[in-house]
Parts: sequence; C-alpha cells; structure tokens
Amino acid sequence: MIKRYPTRKIKVGNVEIGGDAPISVQSMTFSKTKDINSTLEQINRLYFAGADIVRVAVLDEEDANALKEIKEKSPLPIIADIHFNYRLGLKAAEIVDGLRINPGNIGGKERVKEIVKVCKERSIPIRIGVNAGSLEEHLENKYGQTPKAMVESALWHIKFLEDLDFRDIKVSLKASDVIRTVKAYRMLRPLVEYPFHLGVTEAGTKFHATIKSAAAFGALLLDGIGDTLRVSITGELEEEIRVGKAILQDLGLKEGVNIISCPTCGRIEVDLPPIVEAVEEAVKDIKKPLNLSVMGCVVNAIGEAKEADLAIACGKGYGLILKKGEIIGKYKEDELLPKFLEEIKKIAE
Repeated sequence: MIKRYPTRKIKVGNVEIGGDAPISVQSMTFSKTKDINSTLEQINRLYFAGADIVRVAVLDEEDANALKEIKEKSPLPIIADIHFNYRLGLKAAEIVDGLRINPGNIGGKERVKEIVKVCKERSIPIRIGVNAGSLEEHLENKYGQTPKAMVESALWHIKFLEDLDFRDIKVSLKASDVIRTVKAYRMLRPLVEYPFHLGVTEAGTKFHATIKSAAAFGALLLDGIGDTLRVSITGELEEEIRVGKAILQDLGLKEGVNIISCPTCGRIEVDLPPIVEAVEEAVKDIKKPLNLSVMGCVVNAIGEAKEADLAIACGKGYGLILKKGEIIGKYKEDELLPKFLEEIKKIAE
C-alpha cells in the first residue's frame, strides 16, 4: 500500500484534489477555445475517455467570451490557462472552476491581487505552473534550467499568493525530461503543504510520452508524491487519459481491470496477441477491479490463474477457462475467446 504525502485539499468544481481524495487524471483541449463547438467536442471525448478535469487555453478576449457557454455545456470541470493578460484572468475567474497562471507574468502584485480576490469570492483554486523552459531570467542566469531553479521559482510564486492570504493552491514543476522533473518535485515536496499536479511537459508523441510519464509518475507516486496528473502527448486526447489511468491502476492507486498476459515465446500454441487485444477492447469501460490472466500455454498459466479472477490457459486446438484457479470449462480454440468474454461480462455485471 502506497502511503501518500499529506497535503491540503482543494476542489476544482466537484473534483477534490489532495488530502485523501483519489488521484485525478486530466488533459487539455488543443482547439481554439473561441471555437466553441470544437472545444466542446474535445471535452466530451475526454469525458467519455474517463477524464476528471479539462483545461482550456484563454489567449484573447474571444476565448474568454466563449468560456460561459463552454462551462454551461461541459460535463467536466473547466480550468482556464492564462498568461500575461490579467484582464483575461479576471474574466475567466468569474466563470470557470480553476485557473492556471504564473503570478509573475500577470503584471505585478496589484493585478494578481485582483484575480485572487475573485478566486477567493468564488472559492476556486489557482495552479502555479512552473516550467523549466520558461523560468524567470534571474533564476535561469543563477542556476540554469535546473530543479533548484524550478523549486525557487515555485516558492516565490507560492509566497506571492500566500502574502495575499490565498491558499487554494496546487503546484506543478514540469521539465521535458524525467530526471529534472522527478528531482524538482522531490525537492519541493517537504517544503509546502499544497497538492501537486504531476506532468512531464513537451513529452512528445505517444510512444515517448508514455515512457517518460510512466517513469516519472511511477517514481513520484511510489514516493507518495502526486495528487493529480496529466500525460502530455502530442495530438492524442483520449490516449492521455488512457495512459494516465493505466499508470494509476498498475500502481494500485486506481481500481480497474488488470490484464496479465505472457510474452510471446516458442511454447505458445496459439496466435496470442489478437486474443489479448480483444480482451483489452472488451474490458476498456469496466470500472470493477478485476485480475484477468490470458496465457498462451500451460507452463505458467495454472500458477497465474490462482491469483486471477478469471483466466485462459491456451493449448494446441483447445484451452481451459479458470475462475479463481479452478477449471470451469474446456473449449475448442475457436470457442475459447467468446466463452471467456461471456464469463468476464458475467463477473462485471
């Protein structure tokens, strides 16, 4: 059992973050927010993929004007991503469920104070987002784009808000590589009580982003660090959610279906990959925690089946279905997968 670091609890809409709240998974639309139909279409895709929260970019007045309709029609809490223009922050804060800003680039303490006043009145949180590639010049000159610089930046921004008596804060410390990201989060964690948003920024396409995120999140979450997360994948909305949820499930931090399948080897008597893919597709929407074992031969299958709720042990021309380690049926090869999927459905229901 992973013991999570104790943090202050905040709320983004109806989603709690920090404290004893489940670790949430979020993403960001890539449409222009002013294109309301496209933005809502992407939000709905994320909702059906299982996202908990969505962020939208607010770059100009048209984007800000679109927030009201988007918020009214969105099935997910909305966070507005604001940079440089405090007036956009003020307008967004009247509508959305949370803001992502850097207090240092909004234009001075008085302007931040105005935004904080609205956030306080509406009880909405602010995420301080520190990126290694966009640090304050004096910090980068002193430390370079290092974890130390990222942490000092975060502490300065946090104090900025605390001086305004604002504490509904969450923090992210993102770099484009695993090592700096992990070091920065670990360095800051003992110093503040606020929940952390985990992310490896600009992580790349699906293959590399999945590996970078799994490596960084795995290291941090096993340390009990992290309260919400985003897997940043170039151009992949649903995949961000799928990977994020899978990381949490495989660490035992989120309930769901766990599929155990053997690697391909010379002992396999069937074409195993399509069978595993069919099982994955069949269970993708099942929320109930299940352990399913799909094995290509009998060498390891019986042992794995003892720990599985349901298992297949494939053989040449036939196979076995086992429930909690007990054989419940022997079927011909062409009947095995359909029967297995029937049994999964029964358990899930």
